[in-house]
Amino acid sequence: MSRKNILLVLVTFSFFLTACSSAEVPAAQNSITYGLTLIPSGFDPHINQSTELGIVLRQVYDTLLYRDPQTNEFVPGLSTEWTISDDGLIYTFMLRQGVTFHDGTAFNAEAVAVNLDRIVDPATASQKAFYMLGPYTSYQIMDNYTIRFILAEPYTPLLDALSQVYLAMASPAALAQYTSNTYQFHQVGTGPFRFVEYLPNDRIVLSRNEDYTWGPSFYQPIAQDGSAIDEIVYRFFTDEVTRALALQSGEAQVMGELLPSDARALSANSQIQLLTTDIPGAPLQFLMNTQLAPTDNLVVRQALLYATNRNGIVDTVYQGFSPVAWGPLSASNPFYNGNVVGTYDYNPQTARDLLSQIGYVDTDENGYLDVGTGDLEITLIVPSWGLLPEVSLLIQDQWREIGIKAVLQPVPGFAALSDAVTTGEYNLVAFDTPGIDPAFLNDYYLTGAVRNWMNYSNPELDNLLISAVRERAVPTRRGYYAEVQRIIMNEALILPIRDYVNLNGASASIGGLQFDPYGWFPLLNNVTRQQ
Repeated sequence: MSRKNILLVLVTFSFFLTACSSAEVPAAQNSITYGLTLIPSGFDPHINQSTELGIVLRQVYDTLLYRDPQTNEFVPGLSTEWTISDDGLIYTFMLRQGVTFHDGTAFNAEAVAVNLDRIVDPATASQKAFYMLGPYTSYQIMDNYTIRFILAEPYTPLLDALSQVYLAMASPAALAQYTSNTYQFHQVGTGPFRFVEYLPNDRIVLSRNEDYTWGPSFYQPIAQDGSAIDEIVYRFFTDEVTRALALQSGEAQVMGELLPSDARALSANSQIQLLTTDIPGAPLQFLMNTQLAPTDNLVVRQALLYATNRNGIVDTVYQGFSPVAWGPLSASNPFYNGNVVGTYDYNPQTARDLLSQIGYVDTDENGYLDVGTGDLEITLIVPSWGLLPEVSLLIQDQWREIGIKAVLQPVPGFAALSDAVTTGEYNLVAFDTPGIDPAFLNDYYLTGAVRNWMNYSNPELDNLLISAVRERAVPTRRGYYAEVQRIIMNEALILPIRDYVNLNGASASIGGLQFDPYGWFPLLNNVTRQQ
């Protein structure tokens, strides 16, 4: 063969290889990096309880119903309609047909049953999902696409629970294939994105589910101009100071839980959009232990409320992004009682007068009121989240002005907090809870409740809380919860600080980003990125 012919063959072969390579390499994906702020201890929605897992898994799973972000009303999800028996004990769900899990498994009543069995199985050791089912006892499969939930007593919050990702529907085939410990790495739902991989401490990757046609009514058609995202890479930014920098550098296109100071600075950056979402649950607050002196005294608890400059805290620590909290529910909660506004407004002189009336004086003139031969001390358990260390230092300074020595006991995480409250040796403990249905108040204020860290018991309050979760008429429920909030504040059981606001940042190239009504969980089905 001549050199010319050899060259022709080589050139032809080269074009052939190039053509093959072009056919085999997929088109570049329109990907975004979403910054997470906490590394969860586990990532299974039926087992674990962190809000961080919901940020990811809201995209992977569907729920039987949803709350519309605009109206807060329930709309169909994997259930197209539902009925509730007159006695409130039977919920019947008609299921959507033609839905398949990401692994091809059909969604039907049997799939719902498998998920329920898993959640209530003691071996699952569910931290949240099990409790969200309330007095659920069993199910009845009526046909392939109809299932009944049977309750031991009426429980109005059930629909709210079923709209949350912790009660999402997972593939029965995948649940059977993997153990409870390994399923978190191989999750299979029916949602708009497929679970690709989870590398702890590194990343979580999702890819677009091209077969997804059964989303809730508030999902819009996917953009057809090439801007729709088809991959989400979640990475962990646990160091608060790195979050704004990651947004500015383009390392991340979306970031949650920005520092208020960073959010204030970014608000002037035209390349970054600041997205604030209200969290409609319990505000950031301190629960007061009513069984340990001196907070066993109502007058002392009232004095602490008057002595706390909450406006000053909100302006200094939260840069004005969060409103002052006045009661056990945030103002964005639909059951909020506005009559609590202004209760115990900052008045240090009133605080001093109250303490003086019950005999506290500073006889040794060291600046602190006396108890026996020592100072009047109040111990606060201070978690590391929510800028609570900074809040507590301001409270310490404010209380010093009325002669109270605040002793701060830091705890690094929830496990340490649980250990600390078990001892009972504290006066105040900080906490907050997201949620729309106020049924979560039962966990704190019912006699003997799991988080009744106030060690408080009031039969009237118990009756109101129990009646509220059984009642279906919204106006009647609203009346119950208004009275609940009044009692809690009259008894000075809590020191509310600020209503929670989630400060999110996104690149200006990101469009269509919205959050579900719970405030924490993004809905990424319609997100676009302009390259």
